[in-house]
Amino acid sequence: MTDSLGFIGLGLMGSAIASRLQSRHPLVVWNRTRAATASLAQAGAEVADSAAEVFDRCSTVFVMITDESAVDEVLAPVDLRQKTLVQMSTVPPAYSAALAARVTAAGGRYVEAPVSGSRQPALNGALIGMLAGSPDAVDDVVPLLAPVCALIARCGEPPRAMQMKLAVNTFLITLVTGLAESFHFAETHELDVRLLEQILGAGPMASFVSRAKAAAIVAGDFAPQAAIPDVAKNARLVVEAARENGNTATLMEACLSLYAEAEGLGNGADDMAAVITAFRARTGRRRS
Repeated sequence: MTDSLGFIGLGLMGSAIASRLQSRHPLVVWNRTRAATASLAQAGAEVADSAAEVFDRCSTVFVMITDESAVDEVLAPVDLRQKTLVQMSTVPPAYSAALAARVTAAGGRYVEAPVSGSRQPALNGALIGMLAGSPDAVDDVVPLLAPVCALIARCGEPPRAMQMKLAVNTFLITLVTGLAESFHFAETHELDVRLLEQILGAGPMASFVSRAKAAAIVAGDFAPQAAIPDVAKNARLVVEAARENGNTATLMEACLSLYAEAEGLGNGADDMAAVITAFRARTGRRRS
């Protein structure tokens, strides 16, 4: 056993978060695709041969992978006794609550730790963390996330952090989708989109997100910060959680359709701002 932290899942967000953690702590990492570990290994991280090895070597392990099936696969061979699992993947709240019970029953500690923000804020240490778990476990995890987060909110017991993440994502996704529709309206009326960008950027609705996504739309630069498939997944989780609770999710249902369409149009590797392609395609079909 070492005092290293473990990190499993080095995708767009995971690799950025892991690089911030490594600035303060020795790191043992694993990713299904080993090539994704290269930059962290060059910076000094140790690369494990399996996810189980990460848990064998580390008492605290961060996990940020695709979905609940991937989490189950990673945890299947793992002895969780005296381990702290920091679960950063965005998963259904009901699944997270059940996983918390499973980890506790196995003698481990479970902390939900979804974050709000995209890759660049992650690299800058400017994410918003939402934590849920036993007070002692959360107390131990908060300082570990200090290099990653500008704010850490304590949300109570699981799945309250995951539910809070979905509430935050509802605003984020509808914001960017509305912004894309605004630019599509301007395009179809032959307005100057650069002037629209300037007006929106100077107005009371402007934010870091709106300015960044507006610039991406105007430039047609959809290098991913939050990729279309991940946003579609998050929209689906919001819609499903709303339905389970018996509440409406009118805007998010529309967003889910649009992001699914954008992915189907070939934008699966693009940033969420590329949802504008779904608006363009719908208009094209209507006019044809």
